[in-house]
Amino acid sequence: MGRKYIECHEHAFPGGPECGAYFSADSEKELLEEAGRHAINAHGHANTESLREQLLGLIKE
Repeated sequence: MGRKYIECHEHAFPGGPECGAYFSADSEKELLEEAGRHAINAHGHANTESLREQLLGLIKE
């Protein structure tokens, strides 16, 4: 299995600014934790199951 990644700028969340952040990890869990912290701290999203589901849909290999 390849390394997983999320590019924040490709998937601007509604109401959020354009962002150049890039996250990668070997495990989906690690990637979701890192990208989730960013979404909460940088973009003001609530720590919800809905956010985690959105992030899961953004993961690429």
